Amino acid sequence: MPAPAAVMSHMARDRRDARIAELLASLERAQADLARARAELAGTRNEVSSARHQALHDDLTRLPNGRFFRQRLDHVMAHVRPDHAPLAVLYLDLDRFKPINDAYGHEAGDELLRIVAARLSRAVRSEDMVSRLGGDEFACLLSDPLDRPALCRMATKLFRAVSAPVDIDGLEVSVNPSIGIALCPEDGVTGEELLKNADAAMYHAKRDRSGYAFVNRRFRQRDQRAVFDGVPTRSGRGASLDQSDNRLMAI
Repeated sequence: MPAPAAVMSHMARDRRDARIAELLASLERAQADLARARAELAGTRNEVSSARHQALHDDLTRLPNGRFFRQRLDHVMAHVRPDHAPLAVLYLDLDRFKPINDAYGHEAGDELLRIVAARLSRAVRSEDMVSRLGGDEFACLLSDPLDRPALCRMATKLFRAVSAPVDIDGLEVSVNPSIGIALCPEDGVTGEELLKNADAAMYHAKRDRSGYAFVNRRFRQRDQRAVFDGVPTRSGRGASLDQSDNRLMAI
């Protein structure tokens, strides 16, 4: 017969080993639960990030939408330094877009909007923001200081980029943008005011068929004429739909 002390020692070892095994099993379960929780958290974060991205971007063009643009504009204006040159908002509307959309269908119109969005994104600097506000209206936020001559060059660059002919499934079309330019602080001290005045300047450009216009009438009349120097349209007087050869012809 084993000695009582040896039996007791063996039983103690068995209880200890059983306890260790139980603790190891509990640790493995806890680690598995933690891994699942982390995966769920990562999934939730991805879902939140995806939902946020969708809420702030345009489905058609993938550009920042109007909500995102206004948020960024308000943020940038809140941090404008008085000693810096003004930031600028450019408001763009596509002239004669509706005839193309009506004549050739929404698919052609949507493809034209996607191409315009891509061209605008390539034309601006990396620190600038391009947004589709809705319909055929876009906006650019130029937050790195630019003087007026540089803004004129940028407006001309955007005009040329957008107005270049587009081939959509063998159909050649072109649209000209009307661009309104508003500066902070002289044309607005809030994002809403600046965007509103850029919109108003855009309508001046559209009315005068001038390509672009500043909010300030004196500068607008002096600067706007330069936009058509070398622009790839036969004139700056507008456009009409020519059904005979499927092109949007300048007139």
